Amino acid sequence: MNNQEIVQKLWNLCNVLRDDGITYQQYVTELTYLLFLKMMKEQETEGVIPEGYRWDDLLDKEGLELKTFYQRLLLELGSSENERLRLIYSDASTSIAEPKNLEKIIKSIDALDWYNAKEEGLGNLYEGLLEKNASEKKSGAGQYFTPRVLIDVMVQLIDPKIGERCADPAAGTFGFMIAADQYLKNQTDDYFDIEPQEAEFQKKEAFVGMELVKDTHRLALMNALLHNIEGRLEQGDTLSGNGKWMKNFDVI
Repeated sequence: MNNQEIVQKLWNLCNVLRDDGITYQQYVTELTYLLFLKMMKEQETEGVIPEGYRWDDLLDKEGLELKTFYQRLLLELGSSENERLRLIYSDASTSIAEPKNLEKIIKSIDALDWYNAKEEGLGNLYEGLLEKNASEKKSGAGQYFTPRVLIDVMVQLIDPKIGERCADPAAGTFGFMIAADQYLKNQTDDYFDIEPQEAEFQKKEAFVGMELVKDTHRLALMNALLHNIEGRLEQGDTLSGNGKWMKNFDVI
């Protein structure tokens, strides 16, 4: 099963939640909470998540106990000491009213072909999901997601360079910065052709952004995390005092 098929399966699960009155945008946000836990397990990076609040802890429970535990998990991770974790789960709450629906979604996610998903890249899988949401007119997410083909052409024309500081002041789901990162990785054998300190700069400082809408910022953080980008990515209005730090960049 390839990533496209996995994205379609994840998307079809939205039908399970129709009776709960959940919108596509709410569904993608809800999926982000669950996929983060599952993807951390698959990448063997669960150390950032407190013990007792990991993917297998969700799988162990069912019915009302599961729903109550999931609500507690969202609160716990939203106050985590780990900054990225805290931001992804900040003010998180579930829109799923029926425990049986929550259980079905968790078990369906667990049953997907994660071996092939990892082979193709979990970041690509997540971007596929964001693209699916943007293409669904009812979701209204098109304003936050620029089609990948258009992004790639613009990145090629702008032609960013290693060592340049790149910023997106209206970041959406962070697609432009992720494409710029991939463009440079393709030129440098995933940064193996450059000095270690240069590679560290690319990972931690080269790509930054700011997004106004809280739920979209959450999706952008998850997207950056799955693409191994750790640059500053804040939520706020770039045109207000929040955006004062956004200056002296090489590429906008």
